Amino acid sequence: MKSVDEQLALIRRGVEQIVPEDELRQKLERSVKSGKPLRVKYGIDPTGIDVHLGHTVPLRKLRLFQELGHQAVLILGNYTALVGDPSGRDQTRTRLTPEQVEVNAKDYLKQVSRVIDIAKTEVTRNGDWFSKFQFLDVLNLTTKITMQRILERDDFTKRRQAGTPIYLHECLYPLMQGRDSVEIRADVELGGSEQLFSLMVGRDLQRDAGQEPQICVTLPILRGLDGQRRMGKSLGNYIGVGETAYDIFAKVMSIPDELMREWFELLTNRPAEEVTSLISTNPMEAKKTLGRDIISFYHGDKAGSDAAEEWKRRFSESQDPTDIPEIAIPLSELQDGKIWICKLLVLAGLAKGNNEARRHIEGGAVNIGPDRQKITDSTASIVVTDSLIVRVGKRQIVRLRIK
Repeated sequence: MKSVDEQLALIRRGVEQIVPEDELRQKLERSVKSGKPLRVKYGIDPTGIDVHLGHTVPLRKLRLFQELGHQAVLILGNYTALVGDPSGRDQTRTRLTPEQVEVNAKDYLKQVSRVIDIAKTEVTRNGDWFSKFQFLDVLNLTTKITMQRILERDDFTKRRQAGTPIYLHECLYPLMQGRDSVEIRADVELGGSEQLFSLMVGRDLQRDAGQEPQICVTLPILRGLDGQRRMGKSLGNYIGVGETAYDIFAKVMSIPDELMREWFELLTNRPAEEVTSLISTNPMEAKKTLGRDIISFYHGDKAGSDAAEEWKRRFSESQDPTDIPEIAIPLSELQDGKIWICKLLVLAGLAKGNNEARRHIEGGAVNIGPDRQKITDSTASIVVTDSLIVRVGKRQIVRLRIK
């Protein structure tokens, strides 16, 4: 096991707050002396099924604790998901059914396994204890916090001032998250910067239960591909951990330069001094390195190098990708060997409907054939031959097969 100072140096990287840090040092000193690992908690509410790089920031820190010899405890919040975490939100979350949550939980676990060593992780659902609660247990839990303190939350304060409803069940969320810490006897809890309130409630509930309070470690919210808003599926500015190596690399290459340092710090293990040198010397090469580093974590070093070469082929050398998906076009859809271009894009899966196809065409994004003939007339009919290549932008490309 590494020394306390070595562990703290690694833990501090990319962290927003450690509350209180002196207590973390004490816990680590005791752990090194006794050989007993700390219990490090991270909870995920399975409210969706697409884990993206933003989700991996605390998960990577959980993996770090594992590598330092500590015990990772992953809580699948199948009961807190039914309430919905109000942290950082200006409106009430849509409530899910237990069936939806369970389906999401299984998929989350599969995706999370890409980041942490799931075989060495203690995985539990908080429904294991909340499902046994009776109404008196809920009442007892509510006596552990005042409404004045609940309303201190920044998100609740903003909603109250704006006249936006705050429902009573939302006020239970930090108490439920805190109770999770009591149940699993957490030494450390990880969370996003907006979750500090709930993490601190966990400390209070642990004290009340006669336990040593946990240390709260918060991490920044990762900004998405646009470099401005938090990464999120609904904003379309995300990279999913399940995406192909090439798609990850291409998306990384599209981010603003000013985002690179943040992504290096939160998504890779590359030393800060090396990152500074890379960015200041050659931003383009730095971005390629960032892409390879991220891909290597999920797909291996070779996949990172291959993705970089493929990107060079497509973008720097304007060549078609090595592997082009084939799409079958029924002969019955052709008239005298021709087809309306909008209909073709829809049949080929390059547009969801005719209106989207028109936007692609009129925006100059569509070209066909080896000579990349640009199609700008959305009313045009084109000749379709076997193996004809159709492109929309630089990322969507198919080879047609007439059947």
